Amino acid sequence: MAAKPQPLETGTKAPMFTGVTTTGEKLALKDQTGIVALYFYPKDDTPGCTKQACNLQDNMAKLKKAKVTVIGVSPDGTESHQAFTDKFKLKFPLIADEDKKVINKYGVWGEKMNYGKKFMGLQRVTYLIDMDNGGKIIHVFKRPKTAEHSEEILKKLETLGA
Repeated sequence: MAAKPQPLETGTKAPMFTGVTTTGEKLALKDQTGIVALYFYPKDDTPGCTKQACNLQDNMAKLKKAKVTVIGVSPDGTESHQAFTDKFKLKFPLIADEDKKVINKYGVWGEKMNYGKKFMGLQRVTYLIDMDNGGKIIHVFKRPKTAEHSEEILKKLETLGA
């Protein structure tokens, strides 16, 4: 088995990427401004991932007011992302990363354990990236609270003075 996921650390420069959204459009990280909440999640339409996405969506006005752009990434394909987006009326982009190029750049894929069984999977991680400061990672949530994630983001930005 491969190594455990090794997420990037606060203070490092975020790897730039271009991904395809649910609408088939290309989204480039380098084109974003303000704070990007780049969140990696394991799978569309599962309980934890749904809680997290709906929490972000329900608090989108507060996040936008704080100049936060939300972008989700998972190894699911665009069709799965589109169904997930439609079902929960998500208004932020989801990036399909089936080949795990972005996932691997951010160090969130690797060996995991559940109920004593080892398997390869994606670690739920969110990066706060200051795009107005050269794409620097200003915080990493290595175990975000799915039902309170937007609140965590806003509170962290407040403590950082961002």
